[in-house]
Amino acid sequence: MISEMLRQWCQQNEIPISEQQLLQFQTYASLLQEWNQKMNLTAITDDEGIAVKHFIDSISLLKYDPINAPLKLVDIGTGAGFPGIPLKIMRPSLELTLLDSLNKRLIFLDTVCQTLHLNVNLVHTRAEEGGLKPEFREQFDIAVSRAVAGLPALCEYCLPYVKKNGRFFAMKGPDADQELLASQKALSVLGGALEKRHSLTLPDGSQRSILIIDKTGHTPPQYPRRGQKINKHPI
Repeated sequence: MISEMLRQWCQQNEIPISEQQLLQFQTYASLLQEWNQKMNLTAITDDEGIAVKHFIDSISLLKYDPINAPLKLVDIGTGAGFPGIPLKIMRPSLELTLLDSLNKRLIFLDTVCQTLHLNVNLVHTRAEEGGLKPEFREQFDIAVSRAVAGLPALCEYCLPYVKKNGRFFAMKGPDADQELLASQKALSVLGGALEKRHSLTLPDGSQRSILIIDKTGHTPPQYPRRGQKINKHPI
């Protein structure tokens, strides 16, 4: 079922996908279901849910940006690997970094990457701490994040990783317009500007928004802030 749903969606959206890639997705799903029995990775464990809400949702970015060049991409708060690993499966030339604050998730992700023969950098750190480190700060062409925080806080978590003229993809639900209104100051302060807002409907009827934010300037050195300030007192 997973392979057929992915194949059909990719055909409908004119995104090439190979039999090898379909097999990688199927293996990924099996590992997710297996490991989820011993640790809480996702509440979505059925084949259709994984295919739609994890895999198709993750690669839906490719409808709006083909990401064909060998770029450096960081997935902030990756969790069980979404959207980073599905994007790496579809675009093997990506130099992917998966960043998460929970080490046991990274152990799972390491198993996935080794099994699928994916060369991926795994980083154990909180997003606001990694964004201050020279080896990560403004070092990436693209940052992505899915279902981590409200957009004002998410901009402060993610934009420090993006180099000037890079992009930040914020994957949000149907209420993205309200979050955008609340994020105007944060975008201005952090060096970001909305390039485009896209709306899409997943095969199960659920609504998604993809915000493409251009990094138009450098993030000031005092950001991201430390501790709980980002969520409690958004810019």
